[in-house]
Amino acid sequence: MKKISIFALIGSLFVSAFAYANEVNIFNARHYKADAELYSKFTNKTGIKVNLINGKSGALEKRIISEGKDSSADLYITADAGRCGAMDAKGTLQGGLSSEAIKAAVPSTFRTNKWVGIAKRARIVYYSPERVSGAELSGLTYESLADPKWKGRLVIRKSSNIYNKSLVASLIKNNGKKATAEWAKGVVSNMARTPTGNDRAQIMAVAAGEADIAVANTYYLALMLSGKKGAEQQAAAKKVKAFFPNQNDRGTHMNISCAALVKGAPNKKNAIKLVEFLLTPESQEHFTNNTFEFPMIDGVSPSPLVVNNLGLDFKQDMKTKLASYGKNQAAAVEVMTAAGWK
Repeated sequence: MKKISIFALIGSLFVSAFAYANEVNIFNARHYKADAELYSKFTNKTGIKVNLINGKSGALEKRIISEGKDSSADLYITADAGRCGAMDAKGTLQGGLSSEAIKAAVPSTFRTNKWVGIAKRARIVYYSPERVSGAELSGLTYESLADPKWKGRLVIRKSSNIYNKSLVASLIKNNGKKATAEWAKGVVSNMARTPTGNDRAQIMAVAAGEADIAVANTYYLALMLSGKKGAEQQAAAKKVKAFFPNQNDRGTHMNISCAALVKGAPNKKNAIKLVEFLLTPESQEHFTNNTFEFPMIDGVSPSPLVVNNLGLDFKQDMKTKLASYGKNQAAAVEVMTAAGWK
């Protein structure tokens, strides 16, 4: 009886150890039902259980930092390369997220060996076709948003918004801090109102005639057009058109949803397997058709809503490495604050 009990105990411990090894813990700041469905597909294919710890990015980051080496987090998944870059700067990430499959799938611009893009988005200009002429749009760049011709005609989110931090960080990388500081003053002077609301609110402001142009991410228009945000937003989205800046030089500012490998990840191998799964055509199609982001990999088309209303053939900025967003984030905040960007 004792032998049986000992063998049973050993077997139980083996099963427990295997169960622990056969999981992956995601600290998740992306709040899409579609993502959870994708993780279920991963579990069904691999047998690896996905434990989701959902929360806002700030709260999750504080928890990872405070728990340190005792953190159970394997991956931190969030929107914006600037957030992943900032976490890296705080020493919370580790290298190793650079398997051959990942390197083959993701251009070097959109990854480091600590975090990698799993989907893309562009931060573009939306305009009223009734009040903005083709001549005004010709050659439009992010830099020219500071042109006095847009005075009282522009809406954009607050300076504290991470998407704006990364956009301004990219301008600092390309044009220098001094030039970007002058640009920020021009943008503030051109604002039609004090910054308020999310990206969809900027698009709705143009539709309502409160401004002529707005800066917002690409997937928001498709989300509004889909009807998932109600009839009012759907109607507003139909009143604006999209424009991709900087087509005659470096290309349109790009950003990502990113997966970062947390230092001390207890299930590192499984974390890498999950990221590789997120970069397969099956997963990328799931992203594009549910969150309306652009695919990270070649060979997958965006959602028809995106293609039909935003277009597919535009020049992306492949020159500016997204790692610079985190590195220039503090300077971006300084520049916007000095310009009076609320």
